[in-house]
Amino acid sequence: MDFLNGITLITNYIVIPGLTYGSQLALGALGITIIYSVLRFSNFAHGEFMSFGAMSSIILSWLFVSLGFTFYPLPTAIIVLPIAIVLTISYCIIIDKVIFKFYRKQNSKSVINLIVSIGVMFFTGGLIRFIVGPGDKNFFDGERFILKARTFKNITGLNEGLTLKTTQGITIILSILLVILLFWFLNKTKTGKSMRAYSDNKELALLSGINPEKVVLITWIITGTLACVAGTLYGLDKSYKPFTYLHLVLPIFFADLTFLSSTVSHFVKTKICFFSDKLLSYASISLIIVR
Repeated sequence: MDFLNGITLITNYIVIPGLTYGSQLALGALGITIIYSVLRFSNFAHGEFMSFGAMSSIILSWLFVSLGFTFYPLPTAIIVLPIAIVLTISYCIIIDKVIFKFYRKQNSKSVINLIVSIGVMFFTGGLIRFIVGPGDKNFFDGERFILKARTFKNITGLNEGLTLKTTQGITIILSILLVILLFWFLNKTKTGKSMRAYSDNKELALLSGINPEKVVLITWIITGTLACVAGTLYGLDKSYKPFTYLHLVLPIFFADLTFLSSTVSHFVKTKICFFSDKLLSYASISLIIVR
């Protein structure tokens, strides 16, 4: 019984939060990987694109709730997510057309595009804080828990409870579905194969008749989608604060640069990376308590 209680405790405080946190930031890391692989620069503005997606979901959620459109037990943010994705993709495409396209035509070095992306990061962050302010925004509604600790104790008879929040369940399921869909798109569709060819050898891809503008457009569509979903899921799970997404850039880049690989393996390894972060954090707290 003590063994089962220990497994339940680890699952409740390490496994489920680690999988949730890893899923949220793994989606963000995938967006950075797509940009780096196809457009050949490190996009430091990706964290703010995640924030923009979360902000769009918040505003749309407030609008739908004020109009009486709620979909209990699901959070309203999940229902309005497709609209928020369209808004985020539109913003990414506008930024590309206005800013990145100029440097792409000049065949600028990757470091130049990186510096430009830092400018886009500060601009986007300022725009977001101008629209919704710098404070915390809690936009969760609907059923809070899929499984409560007391219910789990009553079912199993264990002393330790297991809690599964709605946001955690949605995050894990949605992230897996998105990765499967992205894997299928890149490996099975003509457009996905064109993107991979463009990524492997740009000059040869152009000689083969691949339209570079179409590849760039699809790249930003995928990036905007991943950024919006990742940002919204993170905000739902932990509440939304604009400055937080600026701080997420470093762990996302750490995972991204550590695990440059195929879509599925990249996703799995990134989850392991952030799962280890949760494990080490919990172990450190435990050691402090013991001392």
